[in-house]
Amino acid sequence: MDERRSAVASGEMSSLQRTLGYTFANPSLLERALTHPSFSQQTGPAIKHNQRLEFLGDAVLGLILAEQLYATLPSEREGVLTQNRSALAKGAQLACMARELEIPVHLRLSDAEQRNQGRNRDSILEDALEAVIGAIYLDSDFPTAKRIVLKWYGDISAKLEATLDQHNPKGRLQELVQPRLGNDAISYELIHECGPAHLKRFSVEVRIAGKMAGSGEGSSKKEAEEQAALAALNTVEAILNG
Repeated sequence: MDERRSAVASGEMSSLQRTLGYTFANPSLLERALTHPSFSQQTGPAIKHNQRLEFLGDAVLGLILAEQLYATLPSEREGVLTQNRSALAKGAQLACMARELEIPVHLRLSDAEQRNQGRNRDSILEDALEAVIGAIYLDSDFPTAKRIVLKWYGDISAKLEATLDQHNPKGRLQELVQPRLGNDAISYELIHECGPAHLKRFSVEVRIAGKMAGSGEGSSKKEAEEQAALAALNTVEAILNG
């Protein structure tokens, strides 16, 4: 079978729709959502790609998350709600969800894009997932799209907590420690630095009230500190309750 053909075109649409949890009345919308612009460029303008659907899906997803967060977090300020929505809709989060929904195998890509590992590229998967959301919205209505998308996310509070840990680990660590131990309880210490100027590696330790809580490495001090904070999130409760 030609690798450019999607699973949709080869008769596996029902499998994909079962994974998505939605059956299309107009299957061509789903096929378009899975068509990368490179495929249209290779095959000709008669094949519509997913950029317009991605634009629509991005807006629909934003409204779904905004409405859900508004209801789930009734006491939070606008800034916090905005930060939380951004965390839930960031590219890496959407790409991960696209993989869970088995979208990569169904994408229609050009030969060149396939050779460049386009099926594994986060930006392509993010756009495809948003396009699928736009397609579901056009094929049904907003309540249906919201029901399907929130099913993908699962427990939104648990998903948000896990996502925030990854999205801003230093800020998350500060939120947990500050109320108990004060503003100055967390400190980061550069332990080691090596490599030439263009390939530097940094090692950092984070301490909470003087106790070593985690360590991390990265190509910058900021990245190393974030990795250390991420590690510390696994030990912070023991330190706070110790």
